[in-house]
Amino acid sequence: MKILKTDIPDVLIIEPQLFGDERGFFYESYNEKAFLDKVGISSHFVQDNHSLSIKNVLRGLHYQIDQPQGKLVRVVVGTVFDVAVDLRKSSTTFGQWVGVYLSSENKHQLWIPPGFAHGFLVLSEYAEFLYKTTDYYAPQYDRTIFWNDPDLAISWPIEDEPIVSAKDKVGKLLQEAEVYS
Repeated sequence: MKILKTDIPDVLIIEPQLFGDERGFFYESYNEKAFLDKVGISSHFVQDNHSLSIKNVLRGLHYQIDQPQGKLVRVVVGTVFDVAVDLRKSSTTFGQWVGVYLSSENKHQLWIPPGFAHGFLVLSEYAEFLYKTTDYYAPQYDRTIFWNDPDLAISWPIEDEPIVSAKDKVGKLLQEAEVYS
């Protein structure tokens, strides 16, 4: 496993060690001991999620104001542009974002700690997206920041108007949103 830092040091790219031959490949997508030893994070995961989205679907930017979730995310089919936005008011990187390409080809994973909003844009015909979370989904605490908030100025690799959910159409701007202390 190789750990790569992003522009926001708490958000990490994880490159698994891949074993492959003419039959295919094998890799450990998660190992609690290796995650603690190499990444230095002892988060306990309580929920796994799996989504399928078609090309140009943009999900996010989502977070839970209470019961914040750390997420370990990866793509098993297709390609997405994955984004994490720091919502920790006390952080030196508050309001900053990092974007990473995750795909079934590169097999990279992204660690997004609690205190971040998260979203992704599907770039392939469709994508299957998996994520492990450190707390349970709690709809009463679910919040959304507009994916196109001009203050965030996220450089989404968008070709056409993205497909967003009704929930994501009624998000808030960062300056109006509830954030973490």
